[in-house]
Amino acid sequence: MTVRTGLERLLDDGLPAIDGRQVGLVTNQTGIDTRLCSSIDLLAASGRVRLSALFGPEHGVRGAAQAGVHVGEAIDARTGLPVHSLYGETPKPTPAMLDGLEALVFDIQDVGVRFATYISTLWLVQEAAAEAGLPVVILDRPNPLTGERVEGNLVETEFASFVGIHPLPIRHGLTVGELGRLFAAERGWPQPLVVPMLGWRRSDWFDQTGLPWVLPSPNLPMLESVTLYPGTCLVEGTNVSEGRGTTRPFELVGAPWIDPFRLARDLAARGLQGVAFRAAWFTPAFSKYAGAVCGGVQIHVLDRTALRPVAVGVHLLHALKRHAPGDFAWRESANGTYFLDRLLGSDRPRRNLDAGASAEELLLSWETQAPGFEERARPYRMYV
Repeated sequence: MTVRTGLERLLDDGLPAIDGRQVGLVTNQTGIDTRLCSSIDLLAASGRVRLSALFGPEHGVRGAAQAGVHVGEAIDARTGLPVHSLYGETPKPTPAMLDGLEALVFDIQDVGVRFATYISTLWLVQEAAAEAGLPVVILDRPNPLTGERVEGNLVETEFASFVGIHPLPIRHGLTVGELGRLFAAERGWPQPLVVPMLGWRRSDWFDQTGLPWVLPSPNLPMLESVTLYPGTCLVEGTNVSEGRGTTRPFELVGAPWIDPFRLARDLAARGLQGVAFRAAWFTPAFSKYAGAVCGGVQIHVLDRTALRPVAVGVHLLHALKRHAPGDFAWRESANGTYFLDRLLGSDRPRRNLDAGASAEELLLSWETQAPGFEERARPYRMYV
């Protein structure tokens, strides 16, 4: 059975709260129906609402921008609608952007991982809507990594950022609709109107939904990339390539100064479930070490149910740091902060690794955080 998304249910059944009203649509290339038609075009032609403005997250409304590239204001060439950028100078909708609107509709395929900025955009959209007195409608879509597994630590308040805006674990196990309900409850905002899916079960991976896959980010081309992303994204906080600029981002990890065979042996000896590590060489076309041959590993998923990607990511950091301590470094921002601290929502993991802590010690220190979040999130879950 193919899952029916919130978009398709809205188009089929309508929603009295917004029928005929002027709405702004927060979406990108992943907002599609089963025939691969864009939610922009479908809502503009539906007659159910008056589509008046578009809002684009990271990568833009049509998915044209690379990671980290600020997107400006524009006019959508296909519809002629104004496009407001929510990635760059104004990550939160301004009162001027919301002027004349009667509701905001959110339709983006999330990847189920805290680092992905789409859920930070959702959080800021809900905050702006609450301040403006506008309802938020979330057209729900699957969590591609299932809704059964929660992993990792929670963001500490002082380390909240656009890659971790709320105290969530790294792999949160919720859909965007469920996240919106949790955000509203924990921030004191009005509850969003969630148009739920039909046919999705928490045990479903994306490739079990019958829905077409559209890459949610230029560097997450396949479900395999997303499956490892909760762990291998941590490599972004170092001077090691996470495979950006190759055809296997977040599956290839390496640098010019790494001995692939020694690193693969180290990682294989750790007994991590569901994965294998193959010595590999690659040459990124862009991003870190563009044009340089890198040695490293390709991470192969053997059993995605047994896999704990966050544990793989922590062991990667530990192994890379131990592999070549004279070459390995944490990435620093211009203001002297460390990118890993933003990714992990805390500076303690970095400091503990620098002090000689093992990967297992780090993971053990997080042991109670994921179960605690599951209890927090339980009232906002909508599917079994």
